Amino acid sequence: MESYKTDKQLYREYLNDNMEAFKELVIRHKNNIIYFISRYTKNVDIAEDISQDVFMYLLLNKKAYNPKFSLKTFLYTIAKTRAINYLKKESKIVNIEDYDSLYIEDKDLEESIFKRDTQNYVRKVINKMKPDYQAIIYLADFERLSYKDVAKVMNKTNGQTKTLLYNARQKLKEMLSKEGFVYEEQ
Repeated sequence: MESYKTDKQLYREYLNDNMEAFKELVIRHKNNIIYFISRYTKNVDIAEDISQDVFMYLLLNKKAYNPKFSLKTFLYTIAKTRAINYLKKESKIVNIEDYDSLYIEDKDLEESIFKRDTQNYVRKVINKMKPDYQAIIYLADFERLSYKDVAKVMNKTNGQTKTLLYNARQKLKEMLSKEGFVYEEQ
């Protein structure tokens, strides 16, 4: 059985013309990239098309990725750019709808149902926030990207990223507390 390889190891293998390594990278990141793009496009079919463009870009521009950054950050940056370009072309409004990456692992059904209902409510509250707040909360809290990686994806400095994330979390706390919920930072 083959041991787990990091993205960077797989990418190095891909640079040496190992297409199986490239396929593994696509499999590893495709669904999250589609999900991320669909928050902008509101359409999974379009998100799938754009995600194919993201991976096609990677395929045609092998040397574009700088391994000093995470591949995940690189892919999200390309995905965001492609999604925004699509929206500009289509003149659509950007809005992140929900965060399906919140998943339930609890075995207790009652607790699972309560947790799911709470998560659905939090998603609805997040959807009422401005798009930058939605995106930064998704990237930092759900995708767990570092400040540096979020800054790269959002095209902001580390300081701007920290401030934006702080403001987004404060706004989320405020909105949730109005409804009697307590937001705990992760």
